[in-house]
Amino acid sequence: MLVRRIARPLLASSFIYGGADTLRNPKTRVPGAQPVVDTITATADQQLPVQVPRDVEQWVKIDAGVKVVAGSLFALGKLPRLSALALAGSIVPTTLAGHRFWEHEDPDERFAQLAHLLKNAGLLGGLLIAAVDTEGRPSVGYRAKRAAKLAAKATEESYEKASKRAAKAQKQAEKKAKKAKR
Repeated sequence: MLVRRIARPLLASSFIYGGADTLRNPKTRVPGAQPVVDTITATADQQLPVQVPRDVEQWVKIDAGVKVVAGSLFALGKLPRLSALALAGSIVPTTLAGHRFWEHEDPDERFAQLAHLLKNAGLLGGLLIAAVDTEGRPSVGYRAKRAAKLAAKATEESYEKASKRAAKAQKQAEKKAKKAKR
């Protein structure tokens, strides 16, 4: 559909640009990402059997790479649901790291950060819609349920036909048995 061909690149453009900019200069994002990475790695270390790397610049680069790759795939319409989901997963820590409006005293700066947070929330909403968009085709779940119903119906019909044939064969056998007794 034409709308998807226009909307996907528009939605992906900010991710591709931001990811490429971050890959060129990741050090500017490290201070903002530090508290988020610390929280995530501390939680992961408690729950996972392996230790998670704590290099904040590495995490910033990984996040930027995800944005560039998933954004490009999404813009091109390749694996759109998966790439939208990857972008949605990437925007959450980015928003928490970059737009911490509650930490700003200056009302103008607080408003600007809140506006960016809300903009990212809107992008997240669009990505979630894109992640579940089946492009008018039935979902895998629907197709599986439908196939199961059709298989059950075909099995029932086959069983009924076999039962009728068995009953008919039994009647014929009884008739032959009666004739044989005479």
